[in-house]
Amino acid sequence: MVSLLVVISDSLSDLVKKGEITARYYNPGELFDDVHILMTNNDKPDREAVQKTVGRARLHLHNLPLPSVISTFGWQPFMLKKWIASGIELAREIQPSLIRAYGNSVNGFLAAQIKQQQKIPLVTSLHINPDVDIRNNLSWRSNWLIFLMYKRMVWFENATLKNSDIVLPVYESIRGYAIDHGAKQVKVCYNVLNSVFLCKKQTYSLHTPPRIISVGRQFDQKNPDNLIRAVALIPDVELTLIGYGPYHKYLEQVAIECKIQDRVIFYKGIPNDQLCKILPDYDIFAVHNEYWGISKALIEALLTGLPVIHNKRKGEPVHEFNENFICLVENTVDGYHDALQSMLTDHTFREQIGRNGYSHAQALWSPEITEAEYVKVYQNLLSWKKSSS
Repeated sequence: MVSLLVVISDSLSDLVKKGEITARYYNPGELFDDVHILMTNNDKPDREAVQKTVGRARLHLHNLPLPSVISTFGWQPFMLKKWIASGIELAREIQPSLIRAYGNSVNGFLAAQIKQQQKIPLVTSLHINPDVDIRNNLSWRSNWLIFLMYKRMVWFENATLKNSDIVLPVYESIRGYAIDHGAKQVKVCYNVLNSVFLCKKQTYSLHTPPRIISVGRQFDQKNPDNLIRAVALIPDVELTLIGYGPYHKYLEQVAIECKIQDRVIFYKGIPNDQLCKILPDYDIFAVHNEYWGISKALIEALLTGLPVIHNKRKGEPVHEFNENFICLVENTVDGYHDALQSMLTDHTFREQIGRNGYSHAQALWSPEITEAEYVKVYQNLLSWKKSSS
């Protein structure tokens, strides 16, 4: 019997509520007979909903709530010894064949301690570049406590990466961070997306009115207000915004200010299965995102063949972007307006961008290909463990 121990800090209940549960996400290729998910919180998710993430494997859910920041004086390592010991004892009872940590925060540190004590291979995936995505965007003046906490987190990050047998960034721009912080072996493995409901766009004929869709959390780094203002300059175009965040009310006001509230449709959230099904029914996918990586929402759009408009990131460009299959624009009203006009009036250009995106995405990021990459990593480590025992 082959078993996997997954250590996460996420709230699975939130992911279930938002419809962001992906088949076999925690058990690629259904390699494992048992999957133990260890949550460093008190979350009690719907077991039936979470079962989808492990396929036919037996699902085991465990809670090991992380002590509070205050009680541990800012998560001082010596104050976490009892908590770490409990995690090690649980792993001793489970006897997993492999450990997987999602992220290298304190949950990753726990996984690393288990690996050291139990001599079990550890795979750590990285979903952000904390140096760029968090620490570069923090100011001690705005919140000195959070600023200090994220400075302290480097210690946990480094300990996790140095003790991982392999580190899997989910896009290329995280690779350098992983190496700089001590990872011994690094392999970029993109997120496994919806294998059931993503389907190819069948026609590039424009709807009446043309339909534009934008998907993403609504906050400073993903603020689509210039897109809304651009749509206001183009008559008879409909924009659908899917997402929620601190900028949601502001964006509603922008639509009212531009007098296009009847042409802008807001959804706070749509289950991923439903979103993937409806993507091909739109004409253009347009977003603003300053993060240094390729988002899951963008890959989903490309995998359907939906023509994409995306801003040029401030700073170093995103490695995965290419103007052959993404229309890259400045994050200005004129930038989005000119790109939308080009796509709406030049049908050959719009279709070519969509078809190029589909071919590129299917070759690199199809669910079958990305899932197979994780299976390969797991099989290599399991073979190594078997031969060394």
